[in-house]
Amino acid sequence: MQKLDGQLITVLGGGGFLGRYVAQRLLSRGARVRIAQREPRAATFLKPLGGLGQTQFVACDVRDPASVARAVQGSDAVINLAGAFADMQAVQADGAGHVAAAAKAAGASALVHVSAIGADSESASAYGRSKGDGEAAVRTAFADAAILRPSIIFGREDHFINRFATMMRIAPIVPVIAPNAKFQPIYVGDVADAVVAALGNGAAGKTFEIGGPQVLAMGELLRWIASATGRSPLFVDVPDFVASALASGLGWAPGAPITKDQWLMLQRDNVVSDGAAGLAQLGITPASLASVAEGWLVQYRRHGRFAELASR
Repeated sequence: MQKLDGQLITVLGGGGFLGRYVAQRLLSRGARVRIAQREPRAATFLKPLGGLGQTQFVACDVRDPASVARAVQGSDAVINLAGAFADMQAVQADGAGHVAAAAKAAGASALVHVSAIGADSESASAYGRSKGDGEAAVRTAFADAAILRPSIIFGREDHFINRFATMMRIAPIVPVIAPNAKFQPIYVGDVADAVVAALGNGAAGKTFEIGGPQVLAMGELLRWIASATGRSPLFVDVPDFVASALASGLGWAPGAPITKDQWLMLQRDNVVSDGAAGLAQLGITPASLASVAEGWLVQYRRHGRFAELASR
């Protein structure tokens, strides 16, 4: 296990879905962890994971260069997990540049920036463009940063697998938008391990695309979720012209099934590129969906953990 005894590592967005797993790994390796985010009180649940004084909490908004500079002051390393589906350019592009510049000015020895597969400054989607612009800003300010591009991340607290499992619990018919779009789902714990490994491991200046051991089309993934939760809804593939019209016409509305930008993102497979450096170079063997999902998807079964008994 990589030792980080006494090092001060600042994690931007450390109280989020991925952040809590990254923080746990850092604390277990002896690092002092500074959680920096807009509402630090929302991350205080992490405090019991470390020893006395091992975890710090500071207010920080990556859109504000001054607050970022204060947050990373004195850091041995910086990890940027900040992301958003609103104000994407300010958070994921400009904000990423602010973090990289502040980390360099603070004398941090390492910066790990978490981006996403599909990051491309020429992307048709605003999300992909903001991620691509963010990577460019990071490289400009901190050339030796390690950049990680994960595929869809899944885990107990995710907003992807859980969203569909919830839908299948309450709806007898499930529309499938972009049924042939491909994903390479990766377990959040593996992404966290990759983030920590990228602090060393010869990762400086490199970009890694990381995905799980399975490539699944959207339709396959939804049917897998149904099987794992004991549900049998009727799946109806939505024609592309209908999905596109729905995203363009109603995607702006609160609660819309899909936004225009999400539709644009689905036009490109979310899988690791051929020949890209990935988990193998970071010394990590990824877990499959089936090997870890049992622990939380059981809540979506009709009788929960007692489903097997109820079927007898």
